[in-house]
Amino acid sequence: MLKTISPLISPELLKVLAEMGHGDEIIFSDAHFPAHSMGPQVIRADGLLVSDLLQAIIPLFELDSYAPPLVMMAAVAGDSLDPQVETRYREALSRPAPCPEIARIDRFAFYERAQKAFAIVITGERAKYGNILLKKRSNAVISCRSARLMRALSERQGEKNESGTTASDTRPAH
Repeated sequence: MLKTISPLISPELLKVLAEMGHGDEIIFSDAHFPAHSMGPQVIRADGLLVSDLLQAIIPLFELDSYAPPLVMMAAVAGDSLDPQVETRYREALSRPAPCPEIARIDRFAFYERAQKAFAIVITGERAKYGNILLKKRSNAVISCRSARLMRALSERQGEKNESGTTASDTRPAH
């Protein structure tokens, strides 16, 4: 178990989030989304709600600021959306900072984006139109927390202990 990493984030999902590059997209889908026939890697998160996973990953994931970073499927003509689904997602995504607008695209455009996505996470979400796409940040802005961590690591590596070795030299060999 890692400190500050939600236990809802599986090792497989954490690896995928770390491997994603700027501009890559990830889909968090409902339980009935045809993910396995789409092509990208599929991660199972059965039993978890999309909103719970969004809340868990958003502290680790910077959303794109150049293109709409959040996209959901629009209702098919003659069908309706449950507004509570988007409300739950917006609340989950608003924890560290205000949530950007969520764009809506038609079903087949969403499927095309899903085929090109870095990964699709199938959840236990049962809400109709409960799929959301997240686009990873495109610019190289370092968050304040990341900058503090980098500074602390740099300072630690530069510190000498009494024997003249750096802190990293004193770690036991494995």
